[in-house]
Amino acid sequence: MQDDAPPLLDAELPTFADLLLAAERAFPGQEAFVEGSNRITYGEWVDQSLRVASAFAERGVEPGAIVLIALENGVDYAVCFAAAQLLGGIASGVNLRLGRREFDGIIERSGAALIIVEDDAPEPKAGPRVVRRSELAKLRQAPTRAAPHAGRPDDAAVIIWTSGTTGMPKGACFTHDNLRNAVRTAGPVAAPLARKLSSVPFAHAGFMSKGWEQVAFGMTLVVAPTPWSADAMLRILVDERINIAGAVPTQWTKLLAHPGLGSADLSHITVGITATAPAPPELVEQVSRAIGAPLIVRYSMTECPSMTGTRIGDSADVQYRTVGRPQVGVELKFLDDDRSEVPAGAVGRIAVRSKALTVGYWNDPEKTAEALIGDGWMLTGDFGRLDDSGNVILAGRANEMYIRGGYNIYPIEVERIIGEMPDVASVAVVGTPAPTIGEIGVAFVVPMDPANPPSLEAVRSKVRSELADYKAPDQIVLIDALPVTPMMKVDKQALKVRAAALETTRG
Repeated sequence: MQDDAPPLLDAELPTFADLLLAAERAFPGQEAFVEGSNRITYGEWVDQSLRVASAFAERGVEPGAIVLIALENGVDYAVCFAAAQLLGGIASGVNLRLGRREFDGIIERSGAALIIVEDDAPEPKAGPRVVRRSELAKLRQAPTRAAPHAGRPDDAAVIIWTSGTTGMPKGACFTHDNLRNAVRTAGPVAAPLARKLSSVPFAHAGFMSKGWEQVAFGMTLVVAPTPWSADAMLRILVDERINIAGAVPTQWTKLLAHPGLGSADLSHITVGITATAPAPPELVEQVSRAIGAPLIVRYSMTECPSMTGTRIGDSADVQYRTVGRPQVGVELKFLDDDRSEVPAGAVGRIAVRSKALTVGYWNDPEKTAEALIGDGWMLTGDFGRLDDSGNVILAGRANEMYIRGGYNIYPIEVERIIGEMPDVASVAVVGTPAPTIGEIGVAFVVPMDPANPPSLEAVRSKVRSELADYKAPDQIVLIDALPVTPMMKVDKQALKVRAAALETTRG
């Protein structure tokens, strides 16, 4: 890694397309992506993306049109992302773990002009033109290159889909200006010409909102293998000489158990990142010793991909107990039910203001108005407070959503699917803390016939057939009746207490 390499941070570039073209001139031979043996330089990335863009244009993609990308992580995804940008289009990723209802909901809400899918994917709902992955190899070598579109900083650049309180996807929209401003919040997780290991799905904010960051620094993004394994991760860390290593606590835990870790040369790692679930202090300390570099924690959300983070030098206790301090250019405040600020140190609902914040939800003015509360502030779904050192301590969520392995899960949509089963009289789903993965789902089920109740596997299979597989509950508890509050609503708090007492959820 060359610390004196000139990044493109301060160049006057209106759009991500302009940034890509500048990178092609500045460091054409620098690797942009590594996906196993598949490697592509910045020069090749731009060249192939312009050729694919020409084919996209022939299929109806115009400036402002949405291109949905439903592909596995890798070079093909990156080329399609850049092709959409170079045409002045809006790139939008689709998580491949989503269920059919969610997938169709995104297609309908987006009004996309084009969708790129895996070869074995079912035919998408009527609407956009379809390109299969097997077609991309030919398109990347097409004889014609598209003419790059001259866009504006306030043009929409990407849409990142996230679940709403009803569980159906909503699309957080970001302009080119948003992407540019997010770079200022990077801190130690970006460096000139660094080699960065990415373990997040490309459809998530960790990739979709970080494109400007990667290109401005000329970084190489090394794609984690699928399926993931500790052996493959260690091999990549060593062979690719990774500088910035990102992984979830589960992955770090498994890496620590690898017999070859102690003898591996990891001297090139400058920082490790953990996210999606709390990392116990002992894990933070063990990983830091093992890789010879600090491990830091990040807190963000789809609508504001950079919010807080711990700092290099923070203790393991701070890394576990808090999510750090606001990033550069990010403001937080903590509000009561009347949206007045709570006293210093008190728990309140977190609101965030940042130039990297979403401009709103695509084609959803009602949800946008609920979230964006004026003067540049957005109301999050989290409660928290500041400690005496200015670190944010999360205290809970404003709704019943829980996070399993980094994925947001809203019980109401899971309950609706389970409730369709003929042998289920009623059901309530709650999240409960679990080691490493953060939280798991527990379904409390009242069976139609107590002598013939549904099995956990049957319930999980039903949910998986309609929704993303990670939304399937991890445990099922059969009960005679759901507890209710004095207002005759299901008493979720009572169920959470009961779920927390289950033996299998304990660490």
